[in-house]
Amino acid sequence: MLKKLQKKQIPLIVGAALFAFSAGAMVAAPQIGKSLGQWLKLSNNQVEQTSDANKAKSAVFPLVSLSPAERADKLANLAQNAPSPDRERARYLLASDYIERTQAQKALILLKGLETDYPALAPYILLKQAQAEDLLGEDGKASDLRQKVLKLYPKEPGAVKAMYLIAQPKLQQQAIAQFPSNPLTWEIIQKLLQENPNQPQLQLILAKYAYNQAGIVGVLDRLVSQPSLKPEDWEIVGTAYWENNQFAKAADAYAKATQTPRNLYRLGRGLQINGKNRSKAIATYNQLTKQFPDAKETGTALLRLAEMAKTPKDGLPYFDLVINKFPDQASQALAAKAKIQEGLKDGTAKQTWELLITKYGTSDEAAEYRWKVAQDKAKAKDYVGAWEWAQPITTNNPNSILAPRAGFWVGKWANALGKQQEAKTALEYVISQFPYSYYAWRAAILLGLDVGNFKTLRQMNPEIVPRLRPIPTAGSETFKELYLLGQDRDAWLQWETEFKNKQQPTVAEQFTEGLVRLAKGENLSGIDIISKLEDREIPQEQAQYQALSKQITYWQARYPFPYLPEIEKWSQQRQLNPLLVTALIRQESRFEAKIKSVVGATGLMQVMPDTAKWIAPQIKLDSKTINLENPDQNIMLGTWYLDHTHQQYGNNSLLAIASYNAGPGNVSKWLQTLSTEDPDEFVEQIPFDETRNYVRQVFGNYWNYLRLYNPEISQIVAKYSAAHPQLPTQ
Repeated sequence: MLKKLQKKQIPLIVGAALFAFSAGAMVAAPQIGKSLGQWLKLSNNQVEQTSDANKAKSAVFPLVSLSPAERADKLANLAQNAPSPDRERARYLLASDYIERTQAQKALILLKGLETDYPALAPYILLKQAQAEDLLGEDGKASDLRQKVLKLYPKEPGAVKAMYLIAQPKLQQQAIAQFPSNPLTWEIIQKLLQENPNQPQLQLILAKYAYNQAGIVGVLDRLVSQPSLKPEDWEIVGTAYWENNQFAKAADAYAKATQTPRNLYRLGRGLQINGKNRSKAIATYNQLTKQFPDAKETGTALLRLAEMAKTPKDGLPYFDLVINKFPDQASQALAAKAKIQEGLKDGTAKQTWELLITKYGTSDEAAEYRWKVAQDKAKAKDYVGAWEWAQPITTNNPNSILAPRAGFWVGKWANALGKQQEAKTALEYVISQFPYSYYAWRAAILLGLDVGNFKTLRQMNPEIVPRLRPIPTAGSETFKELYLLGQDRDAWLQWETEFKNKQQPTVAEQFTEGLVRLAKGENLSGIDIISKLEDREIPQEQAQYQALSKQITYWQARYPFPYLPEIEKWSQQRQLNPLLVTALIRQESRFEAKIKSVVGATGLMQVMPDTAKWIAPQIKLDSKTINLENPDQNIMLGTWYLDHTHQQYGNNSLLAIASYNAGPGNVSKWLQTLSTEDPDEFVEQIPFDETRNYVRQVFGNYWNYLRLYNPEISQIVAKYSAAHPQLPTQ
């Protein structure tokens, strides 16, 4: 019915216009199942933990999540009586609300002189005044105010907005020259290209600064026909194609770019992925190894050459080269070499595996090998051996995806051996060290915490306290004020102008970029950008990520709460746990309302059109009126089906979620051969890799929403973390 999204195959949002830059309990169980309450009600105690005490204590920023009507009286009071700077913030936000409701005169009263009192937003205050004058028909006053912005703040990003609105050719050229990374500049360029497409320098600006915007591939396709491009230009084009997963086109561009290790590797990889010129890909990788023998990309190229060898045995010399010369990639080469040796059955694999776990024991490959051995021993009921092999993963490989899994199963195996205290300690360790993981939820259940299990969580209504906007970790004071005031379009324009390091952002910049994407409603890319911070490899950057990941704001940004009203409404009607619905939506679509999978599954809950037609008459809905890109309709249909799968399996959410992904037919087959007595064993034995991972991910999402937004569970998890338990050894 509903297919899991394949990240590499996700198309651009349907209908996006070209360059449309729009804005068995071991301990007693505490009780958390109370009432859903008001999802949008902010807790008075929810204060952002930050060194910027001024912003953290603001009385204005918490009001941003309310509607203009709900916050009007509060803002009016703050605008009159609050101490600075909240008085100025309240004036600006209330004036912005008045302008949105075309109450220009009220806005002007609040904005008069505010540029002096609130210098961080001075250009934007003048632009708001101009907007209000436009509403009043005072075109001359509006123009004068925009000219004032250009005179007083010519180097500020807000000046671009004035240039764009004045729309004089000279000012447009000034915007292009001075602010090439501002989205309004991109719109100016796009208009100029519509008038005269033969302007490669303008197209190059878009390729360099707007490569992640909808429609850029079309621009690149026109640009490559230009005969005047230089090698450095081709590198810009190749990078833009690469970032848009157009690997064959990227290879064509990199072939004409300056020969650097990265460019040569991407040329070879693009050819390899394309599959049409295998010999040229091999030749390119070989060229890279000779021309840049010490580059990191050369180590990766050698691994690719091993992949492309005529026989697995022919790849072994390449692996040896990597093992001997590139220590950062040696673990990959050792694991691949050992697997080939196992196939050859020449008795050499054991020595290779031993080298991997002794010399490169902290690598992901070592963790994977240890886990494979542990699983084999567990299947043979050798729980002592399984324990011994799994335990080091949690300490040697704490950042591995296998670490929480290994710790959890150490607890299960200890329990099977009758060592209840060791089991308890292991489960506590998982919650302490890996609180974000699916296995922390499973550990919490076995420890007796009332967090909902597969058979009970469907109808739970946890108390939820939504987050405040976090203070961005990068950007100017102007940008931060705009963002925290919910002025999302202006915040985006400001940030894009400031954020010029897109190819190699700092940890702080990447997190901020993700926040901006989320604020714009680009939830898939926002979550993806924030999640990928964990992939940082440079020690200093990894340390910065680890520090950031200890903040609840990081995880709340990674698990955001869009579409609350619709989720709340349909969850209540279907008697579903709203956090389970939210968790499923996050997994299916990353909250992208218009997304389509390669098989046609559409929208937030990835509903297939045929399934929607089947559901429609059962809920007395005309199937011709269905719009699966509409969030409300999509959640209405998706929650109906989720209720249906729960009813099929006696409200067992494990089976319901598995069925949502794999279909009821497959789940019925599995139930004929697999026991559900131990749900953890059942999950491990699900035959489909996709569904097995899907189940873990959905319930992992559920757990994260619960621990991040339910105050009681959040406090309990924090206590476990503060206790610092040690994983017991065998």
